Amino acid sequence: MIGSVDYGVGNLFSLKSSFAALEIETEVSGDPDKIRSWDKIILPGVGAFGDAADKLRACGLVDLLRDEAAKGKPTLGICLGMQLLLEKSYEYGEHEGLGLIPGSVEPIAPKIPADYKVPHIGWNALHFPKGKPVSPIFRHIKEGDHVYFVHSYSGCNCADSVIATTEYGAELTAAVGRDNVFGCQFHPEKSGEVGLKILKAFCEL
Repeated sequence: MIGSVDYGVGNLFSLKSSFAALEIETEVSGDPDKIRSWDKIILPGVGAFGDAADKLRACGLVDLLRDEAAKGKPTLGICLGMQLLLEKSYEYGEHEGLGLIPGSVEPIAPKIPADYKVPHIGWNALHFPKGKPVSPIFRHIKEGDHVYFVHSYSGCNCADSVIATTEYGAELTAAVGRDNVFGCQFHPEKSGEVGLKILKAFCEL
């Protein structure tokens, strides 16, 4: 069973619709026992990092998610969910993340040209790092395929774990991966056929 973690800040309806389109059965729950029973975990998220991290702690899910990932369970963070996989965020202060992937979350504004809008909203191409094998979650798509972004912050100091970048006036982290843990800054559930292929590949892990 593939499940999406419900801790009050996820885009759960769109995800459920995407899996329905793939004819893949999923569950949505914030119950720790349910989450432990899943074969694969998806951590969605929208909003501010600090609030989301506090909600994960309030729900008793921080140690659980760390433990399940440590057991080798495939885990996918989406948008804010991806950011939560990193060690810390500097969004409105400094906040601790799950630490499943080395790196930090920092604003994109200082990195992009002054005339580029923040948040970055829209369709952008994915680029895979040269000299690295393509991540298994991208095995059904190709270099240059477009996905949908909505974000003002991105992953930094995580070069060894970057599995895709995108160009928005500067090179930004689009996705990260380390062992069985993956994160997409973009929204696969809002990225049409390309997004469905990414979700399908994750389900096949």
